[in-house]
Amino acid sequence: MKIVSLVPSVTETLLAWNIEPTACTRFCEQPTLLHVGGTKDPDIAAIVALRPDLVIVDREENRREDAEALREAGVAVCDLHVVSVHDVSREMQRMSDLVGGPTFALNAPAQQEQRIVAFIPIWRRPWMTISRATYGATLLQCLGIQVFQPDSPDAYPTLSDADLAQVNAQVVLLPTEPYVFAERHIAEVQERTGIADVRIVDGKDLFWWGARTKDALMRFGNEFARL
Repeated sequence: MKIVSLVPSVTETLLAWNIEPTACTRFCEQPTLLHVGGTKDPDIAAIVALRPDLVIVDREENRREDAEALREAGVAVCDLHVVSVHDVSREMQRMSDLVGGPTFALNAPAQQEQRIVAFIPIWRRPWMTISRATYGATLLQCLGIQVFQPDSPDAYPTLSDADLAQVNAQVVLLPTEPYVFAERHIAEVQERTGIADVRIVDGKDLFWWGARTKDALMRFGNEFARL
């Protein structure tokens, strides 16, 4: 079966199932696989030329117009929709049924009583964060970690310098993606937010769902046990 994955976490999951995609995006971190553009700018003509049996997209990761263009070209598209850790089992099993993968079961714990509030920047210049209605936030909620959310209806709110100074949280988690936060950013974040406890965390564990979700819950659980 010729499968094109336009979702990094899907590519990782397929490989974990011993199913190698015919092509993927340059953000999937698989240099040995054929790349067909990015998640937001896939090469539609190149994908169609591959004559895939299935292209896998995600509503949060990819653009609707690209999925529609593929369908108009006669390509079968699997449109996943994961916005919560509790969506993972359903969507992964749906994908597995299409590609001949294994039975997928994730018994994610229910939301625990809040123990601590964490601020999670995902971008710098402009500063951005995640709302509580996102996969990463729901994953942390399973561990009793509430995500600080500014007064904004957006799933990924933008924050001003003044907003940063008003962040009400006990810890800042700096993920290694989508923005590549590193140790050199810690002092700046401490200064801007006034929060002393600033930690670098694996962005994939926070935002890539699928095969890694179970282990990500365990790793974050171990990390937060020390909070």
